[in-house]
Amino acid sequence: MAKSGEHIIVPLIFTLFFLSSSLVSGFNTGLGAKTEISDVKENEEVQELGRFSVEEFNRRQGNGGIIGELVFLEVVEAQRQVVSGIKYYLKVNATQNGLGRVFDSVVVVKPWAHSKQLVNFSPSNTK
Repeated sequence: MAKSGEHIIVPLIFTLFFLSSSLVSGFNTGLGAKTEISDVKENEEVQELGRFSVEEFNRRQGNGGIIGELVFLEVVEAQRQVVSGIKYYLKVNATQNGLGRVFDSVVVVKPWAHSKQLVNFSPSNTK
């Protein structure tokens, strides 16, 4: 004979197990994949990351470096990828010696550590 409440607990456990495994498998479908960020020009976080990229590049060059200091204009394209943090792939418009140029930037953000790191910043092959 079943104890009181046992007929409810067993199906409840199976239901919770099914729901949790469905949710986990749903989250894994995009894990590690790059995803487009929409409305890049209105996205304040993305624009700030572009500004950070240019400032960090200038800081590493020191006194404008050989090629001259960059001036941030805007981020025009962006993607994100979940890694051990969030990796942002940015197309950044900047001016250099008065001429507009496009740069590819990669920034890794770890919100829990309050850190962001410029991984790559180089002239873009695309126009």
